[in-house]
Amino acid sequence: MPIVNRIAELQPDTVAWRRDLHAHPEIMYDVHRTAGFVAERLREFGCDEVVTGLGRTGVVGVIKGRKPGGNGGLRGIGLRADMDALPIHEDTGLPYQSKTPGKMHACGHDGHTAMLLGAARYLAETRNFAGDAVVIFQPAEEGGAGAAAMISDGLMDRFPIDQVYGMHNAPGLPLGAFAIRPGPMMASMDQLKISIEGKGTHAAMPHRGVDPLLAGAQLVMALQTIVSRSVDPLESAVISICSFHAGHTTNVIPQTADLLGTIRLLKPEIRDLVQHRIQEVVAGVAQTTGARINLNYMRGYPVLVNHAEQTEIAARVASDIAGAANVVADAKPIMAAEDFAYMLEARPGAFIFVGNGDSAELHHPAYNFNDEAIVYGSSYWIKLVEGMLAA
Repeated sequence: MPIVNRIAELQPDTVAWRRDLHAHPEIMYDVHRTAGFVAERLREFGCDEVVTGLGRTGVVGVIKGRKPGGNGGLRGIGLRADMDALPIHEDTGLPYQSKTPGKMHACGHDGHTAMLLGAARYLAETRNFAGDAVVIFQPAEEGGAGAAAMISDGLMDRFPIDQVYGMHNAPGLPLGAFAIRPGPMMASMDQLKISIEGKGTHAAMPHRGVDPLLAGAQLVMALQTIVSRSVDPLESAVISICSFHAGHTTNVIPQTADLLGTIRLLKPEIRDLVQHRIQEVVAGVAQTTGARINLNYMRGYPVLVNHAEQTEIAARVASDIAGAANVVADAKPIMAAEDFAYMLEARPGAFIFVGNGDSAELHHPAYNFNDEAIVYGSSYWIKLVEGMLAA
């Protein structure tokens, strides 16, 4: 497979970077060591500009090609990697496993960062393109909307980003393979918090109280009817109640109950429908049970929508590296969320998956990024820049 030879030569360095980052995970916006590591490497590579503190702790490097401008009048393209880890205790037993209890790179962002650093090193050495390659290292992808924070700090306006591209590893996808699709690729992510106030009483005298557990149980079941009866069966929707807390003993009906959940959708209009129906269901259960129910519906990441033209470009570049047989260009969308969606709302672009082989799933304590995937990811970034910004 035609991976970039120089990237293969640099593999020991990129693996060392990845394992160093893996051993020192940081979460959300508190990625100061990681951001410092990235900025130091970019300066060593000779990037023309290195900006820190964008979106609180994001880092941006600008690498100028041999000529200004590029194909189709493109000034430059953005390449994004995420830097943050997760609040999970690692259970891999690796010699470079997390040195911080309760934190680990369980989603492969250490690998994403290393792949983009490897590509940045090569692009700064060769500069075989016209225009600017803008490498974006983002904090707080895991629930903190770091992409939106960087955009709010002027990411798309301060740098010549006419198109933007992202990448994520995929356990189960063979090593050296890629997967992508045009249109909705990953779901929106909303959250709900439901607080139920009843009237506590002795368990032997339920008629003297208002049972918040009963109201909560009805809500858990009734909310599922939204997907089965209010949403077109050909559309995608997930409502999951993931936490139900109430009571502390066997003989007391408690005063309150609290539910937490998430909603995942692939179309804005279905998102609006589901939110409206959740509000109606909560009001209905409150009326029938006599409980006071407060719904806090919080909209989060939008649907990640790949732009058709840029998706075709990305699939072609991936095919050049892995061979057409190893690129799934019509992959099924997944109901997980990704805040790169904000960047795709701001600029045309595409998000692609690169195979991590037979590994534990993402967000699992035994997960580990496959170092052998680095050469494929870095080569993809390089070929994308050299193809889009042909000198």
